[in-house]
Amino acid sequence: MTSWLASRKILVTGGAGFLGRHVVSRLQQIGCGRIFVPRSAQYDLTRMEDVVRMYEDARPEVVIHLAAKVGGIGYIEDRPAEFFYDNLMMGVQTMEQARRCGVEKFVAIITVCAYPKHAPTPFREDDLWKGYPEETNAPYGVAKKMLIVQAQAYRQQYGFSAVCLLPANLYGPGASFDPSSSHVIPAVIHKCIEAKEEGRDYIEVWGTGNASREFLYVEDCAEAVVLASERYNGPEPVNVGSGQEVTIRNLAETIAVLTGYLGQIRWDATKPEGELRCCLDTSKAATEFGFRARTLLELGLGTTIGWYLEQRAQGLVRGRAI
Repeated sequence: MTSWLASRKILVTGGAGFLGRHVVSRLQQIGCGRIFVPRSAQYDLTRMEDVVRMYEDARPEVVIHLAAKVGGIGYIEDRPAEFFYDNLMMGVQTMEQARRCGVEKFVAIITVCAYPKHAPTPFREDDLWKGYPEETNAPYGVAKKMLIVQAQAYRQQYGFSAVCLLPANLYGPGASFDPSSSHVIPAVIHKCIEAKEEGRDYIEVWGTGNASREFLYVEDCAEAVVLASERYNGPEPVNVGSGQEVTIRNLAETIAVLTGYLGQIRWDATKPEGELRCCLDTSKAATEFGFRARTLLELGLGTTIGWYLEQRAQGLVRGRAI
């Protein structure tokens, strides 16, 4: 499996981030020894001059584009313009410079937020253009979705090899637990642990709890990215998920049990919860590059909680739940 990738110079944008660290680790495990990980302090990928300089420094043959501005619903709702502009410019410029530099293959990570608000579930790749995304996530989803258009246009005009993956919501060790911007799993873990430590008898979670989501363990996603980088070269985007759908209510209750929190979970229905259902048809990933998720949700949650408790014990995370 590794003969082609292991011999290439690989640029991983966002390689120091949540998913990126796991992708870099997986690349190293399969023998990739020439991996360039740019840091945002040195390269602002919204600025073309920085993108050009990054390529001059890295001289890659393969690019895995993971860099993105990400956050939960509330965070996106407060900064819609930033989410649109930053994600659009990072993606468009990074792919354009890859094309100019003769990169052999470009792998772009899109987002499940690109799917239309009323797409039938499970989401199939053919449904991507059958409506507008859910409004609270649309600035992020539309910006990332433009990479699919760019990849297909570049393939048609330039013969450029660019592939796009649509992962489910990610979780696992290394996720952001910053209360102001974290996604639902880190947010609920943080709230349960903090409430348990402080003896509080309830926590509040946004929405009604009735919405459902599909979550993908980050190490499984990293495996999918590496497999697609090695094996897939089609023009159509591909879903990457776990095949496990869970309501937010059941998710929160499971996290409470796993953290040992015995208090109430109160639902704030005045807060947004996004689309009602979000789950993926992942059959194409299995067919095209042999990916099937291996981590069951409860096992992945337990590992994530254990990692977070270790970080807290070492004083490496901070902040209060909101």
